Amino acid sequence: MQCINPSSPYEKVQTSNGTAMPVSNRRNKFTATPDTRNWPAKPWPQGMHWVAAGDFKMGGVGHKARKDEFPAHKVQLGGFWIDATEITNAQFREFVSSTGYVTTAEKKPEWEQLKEQVPPGTPRPDDALLVAGALVFTPTPGPVKLDDWSQWWRYVPGADWRHPVGPSQDISNNHEYDDHPVVQVSWYDAVAYCEWAGKRLPTEAEWEYACRGGLSEKEYAWGDEVTAGNRFMANLWQGGFPYENKVLDGYYGTSPVSSFPPNGYGLSDMIGNVWEWTADWYRNDSYTANAETTQCINPTGAKKSYDPGDPYVPKKVVRGGSFLCDESYCSSYRPSARMRTDAYTGENHTGFRCVMTQEQWAARQRKDKDVLALRK
Repeated sequence: MQCINPSSPYEKVQTSNGTAMPVSNRRNKFTATPDTRNWPAKPWPQGMHWVAAGDFKMGGVGHKARKDEFPAHKVQLGGFWIDATEITNAQFREFVSSTGYVTTAEKKPEWEQLKEQVPPGTPRPDDALLVAGALVFTPTPGPVKLDDWSQWWRYVPGADWRHPVGPSQDISNNHEYDDHPVVQVSWYDAVAYCEWAGKRLPTEAEWEYACRGGLSEKEYAWGDEVTAGNRFMANLWQGGFPYENKVLDGYYGTSPVSSFPPNGYGLSDMIGNVWEWTADWYRNDSYTANAETTQCINPTGAKKSYDPGDPYVPKKVVRGGSFLCDESYCSSYRPSARMRTDAYTGENHTGFRCVMTQEQWAARQRKDKDVLALRK
């Protein structure tokens, strides 16, 4: 199998008869059939699944777990609705069409914003360097040391949600990628979408609880092995990172949502495909504070971000890993894995999904009824 145009997240692959075929046509979608016996009374929000109130042990499981995943601690959560899939290009296009919203990546960076993310005294860059764009993964020619991510990430002017790898690719002119997760969205873009939809981003605790799908203290969302009976359970990287993706799971970049088996709650792509923004600020010691409380109920994360390796950049927690995750580098295709990203940054492996409480759903229904009454 040979990759075609490896810089694109929507590549084509060479089939056995030599025909180039879009990867998005190569796999049937999985249809989730969750147990709805304990769901709230109908109507239910379209495209969302209910996660019942409960408690779980939040934190690191297995030998891949990192220091910021500890100490593991008990968390209690109220019930909530969560999108069954990551927000797609089609859904985000509807939001932009309705509101005229302009994403972070489509705006020229402002120095007043940037200077808050760099060491004090950093000189202002030339205005010619402040151009709209976003980060794009670019494979290296061969093996490299994995201690410098700038070797495989580059800032591409003109990259945004419509142009995931830059101006050379425009996905807004066709519907071929409507069912892929939207990428190149900042945390602020994700929040704006959620507010428009009457929803919000999940807290880090809600996200992990939902990702586990009812399983307790398992290393992966589906059990204790990376694959289940030699079956790929998520869109991840296979091969030498960051230079050789063997595409054993069928996808070089993003995959259509629901291309892999859902978890126990019927949620697709909680692991792999794209990282997902959460509501929480990142702190490396968040779990220490949580564990010290008598009861950890509906935690909402730190009040302020702190990453000791990069203390000047405020960062939000992203979860779930992406099509770039492999064991040699990040190994973050686990429910407990935590990663941090600048809230203003767009990347072609980061998207999101939304949640809301039953109370928020009821409020949204009342609002919709009021709007309909005004139109009569």
